[in-house]
Amino acid sequence: MQKEKLVILGGGESGVGAAILGAQKGFEVFLSDFGEVSDEFQLTLQQHRIKYEQHSHSEGLILDANLVVKSPGIPEKAPIVIKLREKNIPVISEIEFAGRYTSAKTICITGSNGKTTTTLLTYELLKRAGLNVGLAGNVGKSFALQVAEENFDYYVIELSSYQLDGMFDFRADIAVLLNITPDHLDRYEYKMQNYVDSKMRILQNQTARDWFVYCADDPVTVNEVEKRIINATKVPFSINRELQEGGWIENETMKLNVNNKTFDMTIYDLALQGKHNLYNSMAAGISGSILNLRKEGIRECLSDFQGVEHRLERFLRVHNIEFINDSKATNINSVWYALESMQTPVVWIVGGIDKGNDYSMLFDLVKEKVKAIVCLGKDNQKIISAFEGIVKEIVDTKSMEEAVRSAYFLAEKGDAVLLSPACASFDLFKNYEDRGRQFKDAVRNL
Repeated sequence: MQKEKLVILGGGESGVGAAILGAQKGFEVFLSDFGEVSDEFQLTLQQHRIKYEQHSHSEGLILDANLVVKSPGIPEKAPIVIKLREKNIPVISEIEFAGRYTSAKTICITGSNGKTTTTLLTYELLKRAGLNVGLAGNVGKSFALQVAEENFDYYVIELSSYQLDGMFDFRADIAVLLNITPDHLDRYEYKMQNYVDSKMRILQNQTARDWFVYCADDPVTVNEVEKRIINATKVPFSINRELQEGGWIENETMKLNVNNKTFDMTIYDLALQGKHNLYNSMAAGISGSILNLRKEGIRECLSDFQGVEHRLERFLRVHNIEFINDSKATNINSVWYALESMQTPVVWIVGGIDKGNDYSMLFDLVKEKVKAIVCLGKDNQKIISAFEGIVKEIVDTKSMEEAVRSAYFLAEKGDAVLLSPACASFDLFKNYEDRGRQFKDAVRNL
């Protein structure tokens, strides 16, 4: 019997994981990356005897596939994807592919902001409770690789809109939607509704046995919830109003009422401070409550969780100037939360590849909190034009070293230097982690 042909597009973490799972499940696997495959991943593919190519796409081989697993980073407009669509060859995401081979329970978390923090916090809750749990999606190891090599009973999965776009039959046992604000609109024809529809795919295939946890303070989400028939049990959370069920804040206490069980803890005991982290802590706490985790365990985890690297990471003080690494803030809303949480005057490092940003929603906060702006990117004109007249000092820089040095000279004792770029990193850096690490190196070298 002839083997089915599986083609993997993209040789990063998710692609290589999908290739290994595909080979294990009896597919004839071919991996193709238009860019470069790292030495580490090449070695892994060779060890598993998986055929691969880099720096090109061999159309003959790719268009002969029965099934294609596409990296979330490859846009629908890529010529090879268009040709696959024309031939009606199914193109799916690694999450969809891996989901076909596991019966583990899934807690899936999406949203424009706060996904990683909430995912790691939820994973930590389950792990500390002694559950056999894996961490996957945008964080942790490839979901497909874990399905191939581990035997977890639960997975906490961070999902981007790109991953959701390639998911069709996958079902989340617990779906968590934190918020929907404009992001990645360049991939969605600059139409907000296209992006919203993508996020709402987290609900697909859910049944009455499943759960949908969502933010009742987010107008876009609430509007979508009202429009749709949702089969899962809905669990809202809010910091603006008291609810009967779900999560809310009352007299500076976080209260949860889920599954006929109540939980409360003062917001001052939460390890993660700031308004946005109240939402993240509530969403994780609700997921823990749905799974009947012990209240003491939830309380302990929420009170001592360490946070996420590159997300409002208070890194170092140099001559009483605090340097904060928020490299993960790749959209306007993330920056809004970062600035909103600042208590001292800010020198703000911003810039990179603009994803269709509207900076006007930051004007009031910038007026109130920011004393100087350091632009970091190949083309900073849009940022300069947006904030001229609002901030006196605006400096244009082209490297992290130059940006950090400029910020250091503009700051005074008691100020904070905040790297919160509002943009993607690919003009000058490999990714947001690389940008964050270079920031920390430059601060150490002051």
